[in-house]
Amino acid sequence: MESYRLDKDSLGEVKVPSNAYYGPFTVRASNQYKVTGQKPHLSMIRAFAMIKRSAALANRDLNILPAEKADAIVKACDEILSGNLLDQFIVDTINSGAGTAFNMNINEVIANRALEISGHNIGDYSFMNPNDDVNMSQSSNDTFPTAMHIALLMNMKGVTDSLRSLIMALEKKGQEFREVMKIGRTHLMDALPVTLGAEFEVYAFSLKRGLNKILDVCADLEYVGLGGTAVGTGANTPSGYNKLVIKHLSQISGLSLKPSQNYFFSLQSKFEITMCSSILRNIAIELIKMSNDIRLMASGPISGLSEITIPAVHAGSSIMPGKVNPSLSECLNMICFIIVGNDVSVALAAQAGQFELNVMLPGMIKDMLESTDMLKNFLSVFASNMIDGLKANEQKLESLVEKSPILVTLLNSHIGYLKASEIYKESMATNKSIKELILEKGLMTKEELDNALSKKNILGLK
Repeated sequence: MESYRLDKDSLGEVKVPSNAYYGPFTVRASNQYKVTGQKPHLSMIRAFAMIKRSAALANRDLNILPAEKADAIVKACDEILSGNLLDQFIVDTINSGAGTAFNMNINEVIANRALEISGHNIGDYSFMNPNDDVNMSQSSNDTFPTAMHIALLMNMKGVTDSLRSLIMALEKKGQEFREVMKIGRTHLMDALPVTLGAEFEVYAFSLKRGLNKILDVCADLEYVGLGGTAVGTGANTPSGYNKLVIKHLSQISGLSLKPSQNYFFSLQSKFEITMCSSILRNIAIELIKMSNDIRLMASGPISGLSEITIPAVHAGSSIMPGKVNPSLSECLNMICFIIVGNDVSVALAAQAGQFELNVMLPGMIKDMLESTDMLKNFLSVFASNMIDGLKANEQKLESLVEKSPILVTLLNSHIGYLKASEIYKESMATNKSIKELILEKGLMTKEELDNALSKKNILGLK
């Protein structure tokens, strides 16, 4: 039978499991916020541990927190950063407005572990108090937004690494397919030929633009509002705290963090978060387009376009033997659909922050971390297991270019648009090639025709 201790907070006594490092606020919150069944994201736990550690050091340096308490808090935070005590963070990822419940979950776990480290009993808040000591010079108002930026910056490192691997794979295919000519398409209908390589180079180009935008927004996320405390006023912080706490936070996080240029802005506006979300959405849209192009090009192998072949990562069907599906492209599509939806949620949460504080933060960071997790986890898999294994069906592509009546477009300057249109229609009706019909009708010499329909002229090469 589980034993309990009685912890006391501002609302009274609460039964807490005897071996728990969390306390009364966490118990109350965990009983209320039964929402997703998901515990706090590891990146948020780590970000908060870094914040609490940095605050303790700054408060110690400024002589408002005894060194004994500060050292115990630092040791507790270091244990969390090493992967211990993670099971003690039990508040649902969607919790109280502004994330107060999660902030207190962190405060209580650190306080109780620091009590143990100091030789005191868990729950002896007369020596080490979650609010007065661990939360000293802080508020949920400034810690949670700061933790959001840190968690996102940590996750974005994985996103940029994974995105770079995909860009490199696409560029490699662009080089491999640089001389493979194929029919281009507009409105899903035949258009002038392009190279398969050019198509893959475009995918890489668009994602490189997205990568640059990510790097830009990450530079903005480095400005944090820690030290703003309640509503951005900086209440209950000693002189010099703002710069000192961010100096310590930069050191432990390895990030180039800077004090906010406007603390009121950092607490009430989520401009950087929505900007980051919109960039992820735009990258997702580019990925959807690319993924669908690949699915269409690989469709078949008999009745579809069958311009490329895709690697088999697993059996495509539980009933149809030998079937190979674009499963990784389908997975990427679903990831990107969720990212687009998450962006809508983030936008709605950002505009719902009234006056001096946006309180919709837990929902925003949940969606942002979900989006970045999926990208950092999957893009490198897609690069190595899908893009690297693509093969061009060169014989079919060459045959389609040769037979396509759309090539008559290149003869407009020689025979005129109306005559070219007649030739196109006749080609479609008779299944004769453009070359055959032009030569039959004596509209151009063979030399003129070969020059006009040369690979150099078709691809617009100078």
